[in-house]
Amino acid sequence: MTPAYEPPAPDYRLDGFQAATAQIEDDFASVTLSDDLFVPFFEHHSAHGRDSYLLLYDRSAIWDIPRTAEYVTLHITRDIEQRTFDFASERHPVVPLAQHWLISRGCPQEAAEGSPHHGPRPADAVTARLEDLLRSNPGNRYEVLDHYTDNPCSFDVGVEVRTLVCDSHPDSADAPYRLFLEETTKDMHTYTVREGAFASAEEADTWVVERDSPLPLAPASPGAFDRRAAAARARSTIGGNGLAVAPAPVSPPRSAEPAPTRSRRSTR
Repeated sequence: MTPAYEPPAPDYRLDGFQAATAQIEDDFASVTLSDDLFVPFFEHHSAHGRDSYLLLYDRSAIWDIPRTAEYVTLHITRDIEQRTFDFASERHPVVPLAQHWLISRGCPQEAAEGSPHHGPRPADAVTARLEDLLRSNPGNRYEVLDHYTDNPCSFDVGVEVRTLVCDSHPDSADAPYRLFLEETTKDMHTYTVREGAFASAEEADTWVVERDSPLPLAPASPGAFDRRAAAARARSTIGGNGLAVAPAPVSPPRSAEPAPTRSRRSTR
């Protein structure tokens, strides 16, 4: 029998370093408590050795409280002379938001965007375009208000991640509350992202619970389907067997759930 694949352990590069304070040591131990269940998406270590950036998928999140975000980012900073380290960490519901956090903390953009693809692939150009928007967050237009990860850990139902943001762009003034809906197919091969537009957060919550109409899609801005999105479509809609992958339907009915509370969940 072929042994199951086990991903490599995260490389923190802390040999010979100690936490700068006892509190930092305790916090780092708390964040990495289940790191034997972390799957590294990418790691970038600066040439001078002072910074490390990691994007990790936390397989233990499915046993945490419902709605827990499954992606963990770490930015480790080292004092080379004192041989000490500090760090910052955050949980994120989707990969582009995790990449944005790392880039905003100094990770080279090409390193964050060039991470290897694990798991499902984006199904179409719309998904690629919306992920680009979340990753770049131009002008800090998106403020994340809430998120909910619905992962039943079953091959009978796919994974759904809902991220509610407030969009400060003038073009979104009439419907500034945007619900980014990521839906992964039950076979875990592909996923789609769609952007719903709502006049209030309460409207978005009502839609999530009732699901009695299609997601009210936000209009695409002029020039949205640029060359990068077109290239992503050509790259992502062809499966490994050479067959085109059709976009997944938007928001099939799911079991009604209480509307999530307004909260942010982060680690340190």
